[in-house]
Amino acid sequence: MSAIDARDISKRYGTVTALDRVSLTVESGEIFGFLGPNGAGKSTFLNLMLGFTHPSAGSISVFDYDCQHEGVMARERIGVLPEGYDVIDHLTGRQHIEYAIEAKQIDDNADPLNVLDRVGLTEDAGRMATEYSKGMKQRLVLGMALTGEPDLLLLDEPTAGLDPTGAAELRSIIREENERGATIFFSSHVLEQVEAVCDRVGILQNGTLIAVDTIQGLRGSLGGGTKLEITVDSLQNGTLNTIQEIEGVETAVTPDNSTIEATCTNDAKMDILVGLRDAGIDVVNFRTQEASLEDMFIEYTETDQSHNNNTNHDNADHGVTNASGKKKENNHGSQSGEQSEPAEESTAESESGLESGVPSE
Repeated sequence: MSAIDARDISKRYGTVTALDRVSLTVESGEIFGFLGPNGAGKSTFLNLMLGFTHPSAGSISVFDYDCQHEGVMARERIGVLPEGYDVIDHLTGRQHIEYAIEAKQIDDNADPLNVLDRVGLTEDAGRMATEYSKGMKQRLVLGMALTGEPDLLLLDEPTAGLDPTGAAELRSIIREENERGATIFFSSHVLEQVEAVCDRVGILQNGTLIAVDTIQGLRGSLGGGTKLEITVDSLQNGTLNTIQEIEGVETAVTPDNSTIEATCTNDAKMDILVGLRDAGIDVVNFRTQEASLEDMFIEYTETDQSHNNNTNHDNADHGVTNASGKKKENNHGSQSGEQSEPAEESTAESESGLESGVPSE
């Protein structure tokens, strides 16, 4: 059974398309990273899963429960760590966990101190949560999300406010939750955190899902993405051309008179070194580095943005015409026969359930 199944889901606010025919399946037991720049549509996707807003087209389900028509049953399987939450006034840390236990209708024998211990807040259980630091508040709401051992954890920017030690502890908790069988849906801008724990990642850009793969698969689709830095005794005229002509080399530059930096496929690394030797150039040292998730994220999003800009430029120059020869508007993301929905405000809807980290019933 899939944990998350989105099928051609679109969301429009008036003339703005927040999501455009997104299809995504996250298998039960996966740790899935959801990436995208600000405004890409990530929060809209999460709100659709939680039933806080309704799709303009398509459907989304959690463990086979339709999030719009069976939202209560879907949310019973979910624990949420939202972005931009706030703690509840006049409640201690312990009372926050007790509130989560009651809201989720968990066994009366559940001990809030066990949860607080997992997130490192046992000693501060009796303090008012409004007195907590930002990182402590983040850990408290994570504890509320963990309460009741949900089958699906939705973590939106979970490392916000955490120091390096706190971020490492969060990764450990994510792995522990996954080992007990939970599915993790991890939305973040901190790409190294995603790379450290996720099985697969999806990249959302301008409401469109432009890539879904493993980290290694993304590297492969970008031509390998290996960076090779070579130190030589001295460069000669034509050295750079020699490297650039080798099959599998994507880029090659010389930042100084003794260094060559090349991006190439894995198979081309040895060919570069052999080519330098054949050219009579002594290699003093070399090191390789695979492209990071951040490198790949930038390349994917910049490539997609460049494609969109070129498409928009072509449409502006040539127009999009119908059979009568008249220019028509480009309603990208809508389906024939659909009418645009009036703009709606989902902020209040989302905050009602997201502020506390407990999905609304």
